[in-house]
Amino acid sequence: MLFATMALPLSSGLDQILAPEAKVERVLTGYKFTEGPAWTHKGTLIFSDINGNQLLEMKGDKATVYREPSGNANGNTIGPDGFLYTAGHGARVVTKTDANGHIHVVADLFEGKKFNSPNDLAFRKNGDLYFTDPAYGLGGGKAELAFKGVFRLAKDGKLSCLGKDFQTPNGIVFSPDEKLCYVADTERHHVRVFDVAPDGGFANGRVFAKDIEGYPDGMRVDVEGNLYVAAGGGIHVFTPKGEALGVIPVPETPTNCAWGEDDAKTLYVTAQSSVYKVRCRIKGVRF
Repeated sequence: MLFATMALPLSSGLDQILAPEAKVERVLTGYKFTEGPAWTHKGTLIFSDINGNQLLEMKGDKATVYREPSGNANGNTIGPDGFLYTAGHGARVVTKTDANGHIHVVADLFEGKKFNSPNDLAFRKNGDLYFTDPAYGLGGGKAELAFKGVFRLAKDGKLSCLGKDFQTPNGIVFSPDEKLCYVADTERHHVRVFDVAPDGGFANGRVFAKDIEGYPDGMRVDVEGNLYVAAGGGIHVFTPKGEALGVIPVPETPTNCAWGEDDAKTLYVTAQSSVYKVRCRIKGVRF
């Protein structure tokens, strides 16, 4: 069932992002903790209910269970190969789901040690997969790594750590030209940006946006390079230069977002117990 939630008061910055009549609409509700939205080639939205230990698939305004148990799945993305890749928040692995629904572990150890709790992931067009590894899902589990890092799984299967100096690496996304990579460091309330080196590594790391309200989480970009950050109060939008355009208010604290529909102009937002959507003027970068 679709609920019209709120008309949006526009700041002078957001009027270039949202139409004046734009509304945030609650599409689904009743979940324990939604995360990891990803738009599929089938025209459906995959998302996680972390605490419900489910992956769900939404078509229209209805959702069905895609996988249960899910290993407390967190972030999801669709790879260049068209398959679903999932950060196993509780299972401490990154997986791929093939065309037959079979699950393959693509990363579970770094230098012989288990990951903490893979959180979010992003692909480059060349097939390299990048993911963050804080410790949110460890619970009573033992940490084997002495750091919370960002990792790169190259298309050839080589795994490397790109950074260890994070407190809680969380959302991750590339600029449209893939020359930059943004990483949310949640407990530090900021987003960092890195130049992507020719070999796929990180260089010249610096703070892109700081003192973000609440806890910056999942992120997306649009075709003009604006950055959308799920954080306190809603979706915070920044220009490529780091200038704050404003906040798209969401009734519940958002955890992540993803571009959906055929024109990639609908931003789907996971937020606590619900999934919301809002129409935008600018096309998003979907995967």
